[in-house]
Order: sequence, then C-alpha cells, then structure tokens
Amino acid sequence: MTKKTIKLFLRLAISISFLSAVADRLGWWSPDVSVWGSWKNFIDYTGLINPWFPAGIIPVIGAIATGAEILFAFFLLIGFKTEFFAKLSGLLILVFGLSMTFATGIKGALDYSVFSASAAAFALSLMKEKFLEIDTLISKQN
Repeated sequence: MTKKTIKLFLRLAISISFLSAVADRLGWWSPDVSVWGSWKNFIDYTGLINPWFPAGIIPVIGAIATGAEILFAFFLLIGFKTEFFAKLSGLLILVFGLSMTFATGIKGALDYSVFSASAAAFALSLMKEKFLEIDTLISKQN
C-alpha cells in the first residue's frame, strides 16, 4: 500500500465513521445495529459522559458535536484543508474518548477504539502529500 492510498483510506475511514455516528443518532440505522437509535438516546448519553456540564446545555453540546462531525466528515471527504480538519477531528475524538473514560471508565473507549481513531486522525494531519483532494485544484489555481 502506498502513502497516497493510506492517506485516502484514513480520510474515508474517519469521514464515514463520523457520518455513521450521525446517522445512528438520527435514527437512520436499523435498531438491530444501532448504538443510540435516536436523538434523545444520544443526548442522554452525551449527558452521561459529560456530568460536569449543566443538564440544560447538554443538547447544545450534542448539537455542536454533531455539527462538527458533519463538517469535518465533509471536508475530509473532499480533501479541503485536510491537515487542519484531521487535527480538529483528532481533538474531537480525543475529547470524546476522555469524556467516556472519566465518566464511565476506560473499557468503553478501548472497546470502541476511540483512542485509535483519534490517533489515526492525528496521523492523517501529518501527511502532507496531496492525493485526490480539492486542495490540489485550489493550489493549482493560485
């Protein structure tokens, strides 16, 4: 496997994982495979892993996280500012993993490979060579 295909694989894996999680919390996955299955269940889980925040702002935190996942997934898919959005993705996933760990213990974060996903995003952020990225088109126009 070449560095280019590894970079593309990382972009796709992180993006599709974000979009899958969003689809789950919106109820788009079958109940047979769903983790949350609904927005309410997702917000309840968000409150569980963020007990240090007032209950009233948990829906806002859930909405911000969901919006970030959609935005980061889109930009990683098209390859726009890949290194920047990969770093943001790594931070978002790391915060999620740490929240899981502090609130419910480390087993869940390890079982769901949250820290591996965060590390993958940070690794992607270090890959400078462009491959099938919109940034290539933008840089050629300048």
